[in-house]
Amino acid sequence: MTSSTVQQIYQHLQDILGLEALFPLPEAPVVLTAPDVHRPGMAVMGYTENFLSERIQIMGESEMSYLAGLTAAAQVQAIERVLALRPPLIVVTRGLPVPEPVLAVVRQREVPLLRSARSAVTVMRELNRYLERSFAPRGEVHGTLVDVYGVGLLFTGRSGIGKSECALDLVERGHRLVADDIVEVIRTADDVLIGRFRPLLQHNIEIRGVGVIDVQALFGIHAIRMQKRIEVSVELQDWDDQVDYERVGMERRTTEFLGVEIPQVVLPLNPGKNVTVISEVIALDFMLKVYGYDAARILNERIVKSIRHSRRLRRYLEQDQE
Repeated sequence: MTSSTVQQIYQHLQDILGLEALFPLPEAPVVLTAPDVHRPGMAVMGYTENFLSERIQIMGESEMSYLAGLTAAAQVQAIERVLALRPPLIVVTRGLPVPEPVLAVVRQREVPLLRSARSAVTVMRELNRYLERSFAPRGEVHGTLVDVYGVGLLFTGRSGIGKSECALDLVERGHRLVADDIVEVIRTADDVLIGRFRPLLQHNIEIRGVGVIDVQALFGIHAIRMQKRIEVSVELQDWDDQVDYERVGMERRTTEFLGVEIPQVVLPLNPGKNVTVISEVIALDFMLKVYGYDAARILNERIVKSIRHSRRLRRYLEQDQE
C-alpha cells in the first residue's frame, strides 16, 4: 500500500479541479495518512465528537456562508475547531472568498490551503478517486497482460515459454496489449484487479531472437491500452506426459493476486498448438460464463439426463412381460 502527499495532489489535480494555493505550500512533503475526505460543517459550528482526524477537509458553500456571517473572533474560533482535527489540507470550493481572519490562522498553523473552482461534489469525487488509487494495495507480476475481446488475460509462466510471442500474435489479430514482462497490479476498493504497464517499459515487447519492439509504433494506437481489469489468469506450462490435464472443464481453478481470487486456466504447450486461437476461446468462454452460459456444466447436465433416461427405459423394458 502506498500513500500520497498534498504536493502530489496539487500537481496531479491542479488542472482538473482548477486548484490554486492561497499561500505557498510547504517545501517538505505533507504526507496523507487517511484515504478519504470530509465536510467539516458540524465541526465549524462546534460539534467535533466522533470525527476521524487527519482527513482532507472540504469547505463548501455551507461552511463558507456560515463563516461569512460570523464576527472575526468567531471566525477564528470556528476555524480553530477544524484545525483541531489535524487536517493535512483544507480545500475551499467554487472559488469562494476566504475571510482574512481565517486565512491568517490557517497560514499561521502552517496547514496547506487550496481553493478550487469546482463544486464541493466534484472536488470530493475527484479526491476520493485519487486517494483510492493512491492507497490501494499494489504489486508486480511477471507476465503479459492483453485485452482480448474486452477480457483482460494475464499470461504467466516461466521465462522464455512464449508469453510475449503469444501477446504479439494476439495484437496482430486485432487485440490490445496492456503490459509485457512486468505488470503493475492495483486492487481497488471493489476487490477488482487493475493491471497496467510499468512507465519505463511502456508498450514494448521483447521477442527472443528479434529484440525489443514498440507495439504502438508498429501497430498503431489501437493496438494498446493504458490499463485493463485482470479477469482471467492463463498459465502457460511445458507439456508433461505425467500430468492429467483438465479435459472437460468442470474443475474450476482459481489463483490469487493481492487477496483477490480470479479464474485460472492452465494451458500446456506442445508443438503445433495454436495458443492464440485458444486464448481467444478462453476470453469468449469467460464472457459466456459471465452471462450465465457454462458449456461444461450444460454438457454434464445433458449427459446426466441421458443416463437417467437410459436407466428408466431399461427398467421399463425389464419389467415389461407382454
